[in-house]
Amino acid sequence: MKEHSFVYELPVVSLRLVKEPGIRTDKVISSSKEAVEVVKDLISGCDRELFCVLNLRTDGSVINLNVVSMGTLDCALVSPREVFKSSLLSNAANVILFHNHPSGCATPSKEDHVITRRLADCGELLGIPVLDHIIACAGGEQSYSFADNGSLHKSGKPPKEKRVVRER
Repeated sequence: MKEHSFVYELPVVSLRLVKEPGIRTDKVISSSKEAVEVVKDLISGCDRELFCVLNLRTDGSVINLNVVSMGTLDCALVSPREVFKSSLLSNAANVILFHNHPSGCATPSKEDHVITRRLADCGELLGIPVLDHIIACAGGEQSYSFADNGSLHKSGKPPKEKRVVRER
């Protein structure tokens, strides 16, 4: 029987973060109100839902903002893979999630609570804590902070960082 010899080419890839013109800020984010001030002009005037991630350094200064998804009038598709992609490439220490409600009502839906919990769990697994998820409304008048309302983490408090020391 004749043996076949196959040669496989293994593609080599390179990942790069492409910077586009965006918002300008030198603020250090220490509250949900400050975070809303940074992004409200971008997302509060949209006629459809946007889901964004604000990537932060360890001191709370803003690295960048990534629009993860643009949806319809009342929903946006949100995937943890897409949410944390820019965070990993930006070497973010923390993130704040944002989305808008074009209706003007800041009250989170059941789906908002579910995706917030899922993304907070994913962030914990990746070592990129989700500090808050904020819903901004049309006109920028109203907002809802999951962290301020105690609904970001299961206990209402962010998890303490765990350090593992291995003995040799």
